[in-house]
This record gives sequence, structure tokens and C-alpha cells, in this order.
Amino acid sequence: MRVLIVKASALGDIIHALPALDYLHQVVPGIEVDWVVEEPFRQILEGNPLVSMLHTVRTKVWRKRPFAPDTWREIAALRETLRERNYDFVFDIQGNLKSGLVTWATGAEQRIGFTKDAVREWPNLWFTTRKVPLRQLDYHVTDKYLRLISVPFGKDFRTMRLASTISTAPEDDANAAALLSTLSDGLVFLFHCGTSWQTKLWSAKCWIELGRQVLERYPEASILLTWGDQGERERSAEIARGIGPGARVVDRYPLKALTALLKKVDLVVAGDTGPVHIAAAVGTPTVSLFRVTDGKLTGPRGEGNLTIQSPMHCTKCKRKQCDQDGPCSESIKAEQVLSGIAQLLNIP
Repeated sequence: MRVLIVKASALGDIIHALPALDYLHQVVPGIEVDWVVEEPFRQILEGNPLVSMLHTVRTKVWRKRPFAPDTWREIAALRETLRERNYDFVFDIQGNLKSGLVTWATGAEQRIGFTKDAVREWPNLWFTTRKVPLRQLDYHVTDKYLRLISVPFGKDFRTMRLASTISTAPEDDANAAALLSTLSDGLVFLFHCGTSWQTKLWSAKCWIELGRQVLERYPEASILLTWGDQGERERSAEIARGIGPGARVVDRYPLKALTALLKKVDLVVAGDTGPVHIAAAVGTPTVSLFRVTDGKLTGPRGEGNLTIQSPMHCTKCKRKQCDQDGPCSESIKAEQVLSGIAQLLNIP
């Protein structure tokens, strides 16, 4: 049997969908599972032994240059490859227009997607042949994905132990180990202070307070700060200066190298952003901070992961701009995060 998962973006959502690979291989030994992914996130799936073939799309580039010959050639080549694979099932767990078009381009008879209540963009409904309704207990996004994928096989995913796999190269593992060897012998914390939305950010003041409290409680510890773009780099540098000795801004890493580093640190603190989901997937304890998004919906789950939701009455508002951004960004207190860290580390 050969199936296709259409989940092209974003980084955190792709990581939330990784247990689907383990599910499929458990219920159908020998199954071939292909995956459609946006080019910037390809690395998170490369080398995964549970993925037979990756299909890369570049929808942002294609939208900017819709009439360019390269665009048409790439789309035509993708369609041809998808049809050649002759899928038994195609699972559209993205639920928007672009994923619907990719799903339709496969030519597969069994194209499974969400119902009207669950799709992100209603035109997606045109391109699937079977719509799967969600259940009330399917609250977390991973459960929504698994509900859709499990329907043809009749095996309840809730009775199974499912893992996430992200492969790293030996060179990346060695480089991460080399970085950690330059630090003191204490615990290594990783702070990722940036996010894609302004309204997801925790205030720089709170990050600095947390960093100082961590180093006061664990005097031999080191704090590494990672970043994704120039704005995040400058913010991380400001926070590191505020924390003082013991905090260091590291270089920008590609996804594979960042994953290798996240595997080796002792604990990660971040907002609702890709690196915290990677850390949870590779088994590193995480404390994640949620403001405008819902930690119960998209936060890392399981033992070793703690989500902290803003106490604001308007939390989970999903707004990208807000006149209450300032108070909301400071509504989660550093002391609460430190308590969560101590709880996960179980160190007096």
C-alpha cells in the first residue's frame, strides 16, 4: 500500500503530524508513506526512515511568479510525479486551498479530508472525495490529524503508543556536542525568544527576569539563546545582555543542526514557535508560553512538557495585533516559569 500525507506547512504543524507516520507503519507494516512539504521545512522530514518520498512545493515562489516558465515546469513535474505514485489513499490534513489543489493533482480515487467545520479554507472541500468528521475529544491538533488518517484502517490511535521521529546527521550531532563542551558543567537551558507573531512574544523584561532567576537557582548553568531572523537576533542579544554572564547568543542554525542542539540541551523555554515543538518531539523537556494561541490545542504534550497559558481574560484570541499586547506580554510571570522548570527537572 502507498499513501500520501499533504501537510506542507507550518513547522509546528508538521511536527504535530509526525505521529501519523508511526501510526501508519504500525497498522500496515511495509506501507509506503510519501509527504508533500514546503521547501523551507523539508529538512525536518529528510532522512526520516518512515517517509518513502518527499515532494517539495514552493507555493510562495509560485504565487510571486505565477506566469514564469520555471513555475509552470515545477508544477507540471510535481503533478506528473504524484500521479505516477498511484496512491491508494491521499490524506489532506492541511485543509486549505493549496493543499486541496495538490490533493486533487494526485488523481487518486480516495482523497480524504476534513468536513466543512474543520477545514481552514472552504474551497478545500471541492478536492476531497471523503470528509471525516472530528469528535469532541479530538481537541489537540495531533488528534485531529490522527482521526482523519486512521479512518480507513479502523485502528483507534488512542490505544497506541506513537512516537515522533526527526533524523539528524552525525556531523550536526558532533557540532552540537562541541558547542556544549565549551560550556560549564552545569545544566544547559535553551531560550528561543522569537515567534512569527508579535502577539505571541513574551516580553524581553520577563525573559531577562527568568534568565537571572535560573542562573541564581542553578549557578553552574548556561543559557543559550537561538534565533531565526535578524530581528530575533537583535532581541536575543538584548536579552542576553540583560541576563549577564552565563547567557550566550548562538549562531543561526539550519533546521537539522538546530534539532541536533535541541536534543542535547537539558530544557527548552519558548513561546508558541517551531523550536519548542522540535524539542518536544526529540524528547527534551519543554516549558512553552502561550498567549493568543491555545496551549491545549497546539502545545507540546506528554510527560516532560509543560504549557503555561496567559491568565488574561482574552487569552487564545488569535489576534496578530492588539492594543493589550503590552500587558499581555507580561501576564505570564517569570516565577511561574521557573517553578515549571524546577518541576520538570525535579531538582530541589
